[in-house]
Amino acid sequence: MIFKRFMTFATLISLVFIPLFSSPVDAQTYFSDDFENPAESEDKWEVITGDWQVADGVYHQLSTADPWLTSMVAADNWNDEWVEYTIEFMVKPLTEGDAPVNVLFRVQDPVPPIWADRNGPNTHMYRWIVNGWTNTESRPYMYNAGTSEMLAQTNNSLEVGNWHNIKLVVTKTGLAGYVDNVEMFDVEHAEWTDGRVGIQAYSGIMDFDNFIIYGSGPCASSPNPPDGAIQPDTWVSLGWSPGAYAVSHDVYLGDNFDDVEEASRDSVVFRGNQTSTFYVAGFPGFAFPDGLVPGTTYYWRIDEVNDTEPNSPWKGDVWSFSIPPKTAYAPNPANGAEQVDPDADLSWTEGFGAKLHTVYFGDNFDDVNNAAGGLPQGNTTYKPGPLKLAETYYWRVDEFDAVDTYKGDVWSFTTQGAVGNPNPANGAVDVKQTQIITFSPSIFAASHQLYFGTDKDAVKNADTGSPEYKGTRDLGAESYDPGMLEWDTTYYWRIDEVNNTNADSPWTGILWSFTTANFLIVDDFESYNDLDPADPDSNRIFNAWLDGYGDPTNGSLVGYETPPFAEQTIVHGGNQSMPLYYDNSVGYSEATLTLTYPRDWTENGVSTLTIWFRGISDNAAETLYVALNGSAVVNHDNPDAAQATTWTEWTIDLQAFADQGVNLANVNTIALGLGNRNNPVAGGSGTMYFDDIRLYPPAP
Repeated sequence: MIFKRFMTFATLISLVFIPLFSSPVDAQTYFSDDFENPAESEDKWEVITGDWQVADGVYHQLSTADPWLTSMVAADNWNDEWVEYTIEFMVKPLTEGDAPVNVLFRVQDPVPPIWADRNGPNTHMYRWIVNGWTNTESRPYMYNAGTSEMLAQTNNSLEVGNWHNIKLVVTKTGLAGYVDNVEMFDVEHAEWTDGRVGIQAYSGIMDFDNFIIYGSGPCASSPNPPDGAIQPDTWVSLGWSPGAYAVSHDVYLGDNFDDVEEASRDSVVFRGNQTSTFYVAGFPGFAFPDGLVPGTTYYWRIDEVNDTEPNSPWKGDVWSFSIPPKTAYAPNPANGAEQVDPDADLSWTEGFGAKLHTVYFGDNFDDVNNAAGGLPQGNTTYKPGPLKLAETYYWRVDEFDAVDTYKGDVWSFTTQGAVGNPNPANGAVDVKQTQIITFSPSIFAASHQLYFGTDKDAVKNADTGSPEYKGTRDLGAESYDPGMLEWDTTYYWRIDEVNNTNADSPWTGILWSFTTANFLIVDDFESYNDLDPADPDSNRIFNAWLDGYGDPTNGSLVGYETPPFAEQTIVHGGNQSMPLYYDNSVGYSEATLTLTYPRDWTENGVSTLTIWFRGISDNAAETLYVALNGSAVVNHDNPDAAQATTWTEWTIDLQAFADQGVNLANVNTIALGLGNRNNPVAGGSGTMYFDDIRLYPPAP
């Protein structure tokens, strides 16, 4: 749900139960009830025991007379072919003491009519007791023909009078339960997989809302190996779960992301159409017959095909897996790690085929990088300590595979108390040209010497007489504004900590780097946080993107009701995107950002605006638009854009805004919206996600 965060309690209650819930992107809704229409809800449920009433937009259980207060999804609304699904709902317990919420699933008819029959000879069902035993424990059970088995046990309680989110993921082989996004259990168990779903209020009054069951959508899912996995062999057997409507599958596989992302059936990375959901590569007679190459990342995509469906094929996400390199990798501590225990062991993952390992270690980069002649060892761990506090150390591991030696990268870490938390993060790319850099001081620092520039070696070796020296800052001034940075340029920086009362001062800091973007960033949604408005660093997303809250003609709401306010799972790049709920029953919906930088949309010859967006399949098909300076509007040419279930790039020639009178050298606002902005008409609702709004110059 998406709500505003600043309102009276009475206002919040009036908003909470509007029907804003839906299944996640790419999911197929099997069953849902928002309890807004009592007549519709009556047909959706089969009451077994209890006083169940639909009123005020919720499903009330009003009795405590019987422990078996049960309501099941009606048989006419269930399909026993649904064996993999997710159940989600909101619940508010209203009875103190031993009155737990229960989820019933895989319930084979007949449903037990009374409490005593849960262990009856004809009962076959699973039951998750969310907060049992006087509101102290969470336990899933299986009841099978007179026997019962507890599958897991976790401490858990629900606060009486408050709403809680309950989520149960059921697969062919197991089940996992979550309360308010906290995992209660994840177990493998599937004595059987079919059967209905229901809810139970054990001896307690409680309210239920926004009940939904959803399964897989039209796209392929559940890649195996998982996306981003390390594949330990030079061959692979790829597998996936098919989309809901797939008859066959187009397979794409290659070692270039763009080639796989953009591929069609005439591409060299198209590996054929097939009915099976597995694909082998790296053997003679298959793709990559000479074997997959160590140190290479491979990308693959599955498009689901059904020629009887007008939306076929459904383009899949691009997944990846990597073959380990010949060199050592995955250092622990990680490269650039901070606050490492001075007595910690070092370890790594051995390179592909490695037999012996040679470790070089020290506090000088050049010494470690140039070292040779070390003693090989068989272990993949090394004990260098005890080490100094607030110190930077470097280490390298060379791998020998019985034929050749492969020189490793030089890794670094800082021990506890050292300068840390570089922002931008070390190695960050696509950084804004107006970036202010920050860091956290060491425990020994009285001041900081800052070095900054574009020459890696010059910054690494600089002293206070070098051009790269940017001054000494007192404790409490851990930031630096380098001014307007160049496009597509790598910058290096270093912080040396100083305390003249300590004989070890100064402490030379690790060399950090970042690379600026070759485009202008209008908004990448990474800067928004969840801090209290009283905090001077507070930057909540809905305070920057102003929506329709309080405006009877604008049906948009930005952000979530509770932290995190920005979306952190469905993202195109980075860690966050903007969720926007639209309700065009009032006419149109839009959110507006006032710009500080960039306002000159002619800088460096930029000529194109790009916006990445993603919708949900059951969104209302409303026109997607962008507006500049409150007046110039460009509509997306796909009327079904709001229903796109994969991230989609929208590219707009800036001339389209200039033709409407916008001074591109002085753009002060940008708005994203749905509907007909200039002639509002009543429409539908849905949820959109936006990310990575950028300005690009013409391609070379």
